[in-house]
Amino acid sequence: MDYIISLGGSLIVPEEIDYPFLKGFHALILDFIKKQNRVAIISGGGKTCRKYQDAAKKVGSVSKEELDWIGIATTRLNAQLLRTIFEKQADHVVIKNPTQKIEWKGSILIGAGWKPGCSSDYDAVLLAKNLGIKTIINLTNIDQVYDKDPKKYKDAKPLDKISWEKMQSIVGTKWSPGLNMPFDPVATKHAAKLGLKVVILGSDLKNMKNFLEDKEFKGTVIE
Repeated sequence: MDYIISLGGSLIVPEEIDYPFLKGFHALILDFIKKQNRVAIISGGGKTCRKYQDAAKKVGSVSKEELDWIGIATTRLNAQLLRTIFEKQADHVVIKNPTQKIEWKGSILIGAGWKPGCSSDYDAVLLAKNLGIKTIINLTNIDQVYDKDPKKYKDAKPLDKISWEKMQSIVGTKWSPGLNMPFDPVATKHAAKLGLKVVILGSDLKNMKNFLEDKEFKGTVIE
């Protein structure tokens, strides 16, 4: 079984680098690939991205495109961290263009941000199309998608399964640098066109293990 994993930067760098999470993630992925499975992991930027973007905005007026390039640079830094962690199992080159011809030789492929105008979620969708993979696992700092923002509305309800149309209505249609959504608006639109399945999971690695082993799990399935 092959999966794309969109690994949110909020889990890699919530404030500082979360090495206990990375250690658990490393062990889980190694166990998974021992069973003749493969994963392509796309990294997000996390707090590092927003710190640099905020610093740039405090200094002076900056364009959205340049803010996105900061985000892309931080995803690539995080991707290099992941490739180093999986040095023996991962292909040696970090994928920076998810549409390029890819010869996947190892059990793990590591990718990062590509172009301005979207998040690494969109890169995960493009990579899924490129590699012919139909399911993306999105690990993020929320355990499920809600019908409205749970930080603003106490009556927000978690959703176990939703359509792409419903997901688009929740995340909107416009991208802005540093946007924090369960799955970015541009990626949502493209994933819907491709007929992909995206599974939103939180940071609980035992929960992810349950999903990988086809057991009961907590999350949101979008298709």
